Amino acid sequence: MHNRIYISLSLVIILLGSCEQVIDVDLNDVEKKYVIEAVLSDQANSCKVLISQSKNFDEDNNFIGITGAQVTIADGNGPEQTLTASAPGVYENSGITGVVGHTYRLKVTVSGQVFTASSTIPSKVLFDTLYISDELIFDEVIKLSTLEYQDPPGRGNNYRFIQYINGEKDKTIFIRDDDLNDGKRIDAKLFARNDDDDDDESGSKIKKGDLVKVEMLCVDEPINKYWYSLDQSALGTNESASPANPVTNIKGGALGYFSAHTYQAQIITAP
Repeated sequence: MHNRIYISLSLVIILLGSCEQVIDVDLNDVEKKYVIEAVLSDQANSCKVLISQSKNFDEDNNFIGITGAQVTIADGNGPEQTLTASAPGVYENSGITGVVGHTYRLKVTVSGQVFTASSTIPSKVLFDTLYISDELIFDEVIKLSTLEYQDPPGRGNNYRFIQYINGEKDKTIFIRDDDLNDGKRIDAKLFARNDDDDDDESGSKIKKGDLVKVEMLCVDEPINKYWYSLDQSALGTNESASPANPVTNIKGGALGYFSAHTYQAQIITAP
């Protein structure tokens, strides 16, 4: 498996050509699919589902929500609870709070199509320490968010970390498992990747006085696989000829994911 913090790069499109032949790649005539991004944590007011559609390559990345969907979440085999639209494409239910160890079922019905998924909230591993460390990388001293936690005995723990710098979300994908560090004290450094390596002012670089927030999510294995495959596709390190869609836990043909997880966060000012 993978035992490191994975770094997501911006998607790179490589155009191949030669002096003998020009290859025209049609990036626009791709069948659109629904995209579902659903989350539920052990915190109140965390139940949210975003529904949109995939876009052609030349379209912008602005979120355009899909209205008129029917969205429900059920705790195990219990009754379904309905999520209502709070904005176009945004469905919420403040009365649903996840419970550790419970498996939740998501159902989305839109334009006659039905999509389902399930996700289990794993045990909560305490996020007890966050600090900023100075690291020498390629003859340059940079500041990195560093967090510590005690991985419990027994393999199968999966973690996702989300970093914000001065309120701006870092686009880097940070995930980790315990395949090689089961039961150990973990010291995890978040090696962020800038969108533009030549831009020293990028929000991905921590500077003195920056307000840094790190969220720690304990996720189940299917969600770990989703983020891992998304990261690998963006990096272009898979063996396919072109980037592939990440491995989703949603059934029915939609893209995206349903993540039921624990949530913790800490905030620090960079020294």
